Amino acid sequence: MTPPLAPPQVEAFLEMMAVERDASPHTLSAYGRDLADAEAALSGGLMQADEAAVEAWYAGLGARGLSAATQARRRSAVRQFYRFALGEGWRTDDPSRRLDAPKQGRSLPRTLSRDEIEGLLAAASARDGAAGLRLVALVELAYASGLRVSELLGLRVEAVRRDPAFLIVRGKGGKERLAPLNASAREAVRAWLIARDAARPEKAPDSPWLFPSSSAKGHLTPRRFAQLLDQSAVDAGVDPARVSPHVLRHAFATHLLEGGADLRVVQTLLGHADIATTQIYTHVAVDRLAQVVRDKHPLARDD
Repeated sequence: MTPPLAPPQVEAFLEMMAVERDASPHTLSAYGRDLADAEAALSGGLMQADEAAVEAWYAGLGARGLSAATQARRRSAVRQFYRFALGEGWRTDDPSRRLDAPKQGRSLPRTLSRDEIEGLLAAASARDGAAGLRLVALVELAYASGLRVSELLGLRVEAVRRDPAFLIVRGKGGKERLAPLNASAREAVRAWLIARDAARPEKAPDSPWLFPSSSAKGHLTPRRFAQLLDQSAVDAGVDPARVSPHVLRHAFATHLLEGGADLRVVQTLLGHADIATTQIYTHVAVDRLAQVVRDKHPLARDD
């Protein structure tokens, strides 16, 4: 969470973010790295840097090849830190006040067609034994409910033992929401539970996780899930570069909107705090519908 040898002011800031703002471990880790970068680059560190030094550090981020999104996050981390330092009386000025946010082009989320999703599921089903059942359950759950990969892999087994139609998911900021499970997802989970329980050695304690593994956290890791998806993509004839656990979440949202779902409903299902985050999927859905019209309408023609 805190970068090595971080000054006490940075430690206090990250503690405040965790306690008062309920920042996620991922956010705290990212902010810790961002502040460590600034601390190392600024002469005298964050507490001694003047406005010119902070602006020079920030201007150099682009030259180092960092993306606009990463630059924006580093700007946010440093600006929030200095506002905190002002409030604590550690500094009497804010040297980050003139940092402008980098311009970011609209980045549309990658997604998959319904046929490609079916291909992934067919490829996963073709695998022998428990490994295939596990992968089918993973893909079905991700696509049926739009879970983030951390939410999916962190599911506890008791949450599905009674074959629920909905899951209660704790997402970003500790906020809870309902995630629906359709019939095929529930069937896939039931099949996986039978195989999972049968594979457990007699008298061995049961893992609390739905997808247990030998990893440090005790459950399947995002990296391993991504590797399994890559192989299924190859087997299904889909470019693996277009497939990832998060792309299944994108497909969930895009296909709902294509089917006429209300944007506010999709926002709730995804657990987005701001509807602007959800609106990007409308561009994907509209682009795809326009392509269908161009390709399939009898009077469509190229301009």
